[in-house]
Amino acid sequence: MDWTIDFYQEPDGRAPVEQFLDSLQAEARAKVLALIQVPKVRGPSLPFPYSSQVSGRIRELRTQYGKDKIRILYFADARRVFILLHGFVKRTAKLEASELRQAEQRLASHNEQMRRKGRT
Repeated sequence: MDWTIDFYQEPDGRAPVEQFLDSLQAEARAKVLALIQVPKVRGPSLPFPYSSQVSGRIRELRTQYGKDKIRILYFADARRVFILLHGFVKRTAKLEASELRQAEQRLASHNEQMRRKGRT
């Protein structure tokens, strides 16, 4: 059974990763959108260089467009759904703590939203 992809949504309905994708040039956006489809078939064992472990349940989808290193932080939930939490262009060799914090906050918010809906 294939996995599905979903975008994290803020309580007000905004989807930050969709907004990030909309901010990219068309060619970069197309490349990232193609990469996002790979985990649907490969599942959580998607290997490096497509994906790598970041922290706890959070992983990153990895691609590059020109000099831009584009990252999407995500996690796999118990319903066989990959939730895309945070997208950004990586400017340094090491993942910025602020980028990870953003994803961790969205993961916690997602879990709370699911708990309230009775879908843990």
